[in-house]
Order: sequence, then structure tokens, then C-alpha cells
Amino acid sequence: MQDVIIIGGSFAGLTAAMQLGRARRQVTVLDTGLNRNRYAEHAHNIFGHDGTPPNDLLKAARSQVANYPTVRQVSGRAITISGEPDNFVVTTAEGETISARRVILSYGIVDEFPSVPGFAESWGKTVIHCPFCHGYEVAGTRWGLVYSSPMSLHGPVLYANWTDDITLILDGHEIIDEERSKLEKRGVRIVDGKLSTIHHEGGRISGVTMEDGEQIALEALYAHPRNRPSADLHVQLGLETKETPTGIMLTVGDMGATSRPGIFAAGDLVTGMHSVTFANNTGSMAAMGALQSMMV
Repeated sequence: MQDVIIIGGSFAGLTAAMQLGRARRQVTVLDTGLNRNRYAEHAHNIFGHDGTPPNDLLKAARSQVANYPTVRQVSGRAITISGEPDNFVVTTAEGETISARRVILSYGIVDEFPSVPGFAESWGKTVIHCPFCHGYEVAGTRWGLVYSSPMSLHGPVLYANWTDDITLILDGHEIIDEERSKLEKRGVRIVDGKLSTIHHEGGRISGVTMEDGEQIALEALYAHPRNRPSADLHVQLGLETKETPTGIMLTVGDMGATSRPGIFAAGDLVTGMHSVTFANNTGSMAAMGALQSMMV
């Protein structure tokens, strides 16, 4: 019987594992190795590690967690979960059954790429979702933004910190005249058609072509594709969720507690602020929540 099983061994999960390991708790970390930001060449805004490739950060973290003898790291995918506090049971695709007193879900989300040629190949390089993560490297160049929800209208205001050349591609959506006028007064170019193709060289985009044949020169394209949790364990557990503009995330309370006793969650599953720093913070909170619940 483990004290905690952590399902998902990326930044949030490994942070939780280290904290619990230092508390001398018996922990198993299950990880598929498919961290969401594996497409990115570098991670930024991480104190002391700015510009380090994400996979290098994870490699170092796994090595450090391995120093704690009560933490076991397992390569595998959890496929079923059941039980109650002090007796949860997880089975893996590899045929292992693991019992634990508490569970931390940190298996993250998967981005659902649109079927636009060049999108997947450029994702994490110059087709990006966060200016704080990647904007500095393409500052002062021509930026595009693919409209996905009303939240997209806030993008051009924020992006003005990095560039004054912004094109909003409505991609078949409509916006009200008042919003269009506000954006145009800010110097934002608005294109009404649907995106057809992204032109790139090794993920470095040079522009896009619209369905009507119009070509737009760009060096960066911001997009917020729909996403979904990378596993369905929260559904099996009947956990409470909430809708976001791009998908769903788990509803959590203090210390990462979900709507079901004994189950905690962390990382991109619980926050719309998708970054390594926020993942680490939520992982730490979930670990403390799980630890405190076992002490009561």
C-alpha cells in the first residue's frame, strides 16, 4: 500500500513527488513521458533556468526525485481507478495494480490541433499560445492571432507590449462592430476569412494563406486550440469540472482537493495559467493537501 500515487510525472507531478519524498512518504509516480510542452525548444520565465529545454528540466527533475528512496517512478499509463480514501486502486495498461491511501491527478491536457497544414509542425516554435513564454524571442516582428473565443479579443491589447504589427484572423467567426472598431483604432488589422495553410521552414513560419487565397506575411502566430485532459480518470471518479474557453479543467478547492475525498489534482488540469511555474505551484499544494489529509 502506497501513501500516494501520482498519475502524471511532468512538472506538477514531480514537484509533488519530491515534496512527499522529503516527507518520507511511500509514493509511486506513473508517467507516460508525453509532457505537453515537449514541442517547445526552450522554457522561459523559470527562475534560474530561463531558456532551458523542457525535456532537460524534466530529466534533471527525475534524477533528483530518484534520490528519495521512498519514491518509485514508473513508466506507464493508468487506465482505471476506483476505491475510497485509504484504499484507492489503480490499474495500468502494463498490467500492474497499485493501491494507495491518496491520489494526485497530474496527467495534464492534450492540445487538439486543427487540420491546417503547418500548424502541428510549427506548434511550440512560432505557432504559440503565450506571449510571456515565447513572445520575447519574436518581439518586434509581424504577429497573427487566430480567433477562437471572445477571450481572443484581449490578445491584441496584451501583445502590444511586444509588437505593434498585429493581425487578427477571425477564421470564420464574427465580432460585433464595437469590438472591431476598438481594435482597428489600436492599429490591429482584421481578416475575416478562414485560415487555410501555414507556411514554415522547420517550424519557423513566414506567413499564412487564407481560404480565399489571400496571403499574409507573419513571423509568429498565436493560437489557442481546444484541449482535453490526457486521460479519463476524473470521469471514472465522477469529479466536478468546469468549462473554460478552450476545454474543461477540474474544480479544486484549497490545497488541490477535488470534489471527491482523498483525490487531489495539479498542473494544467486545474489552472488556465499553463506554465511550468504554475504547474510547480499547484503540484506543491496538492502534495501538501494529500499529506495533511493523511495526518488528520
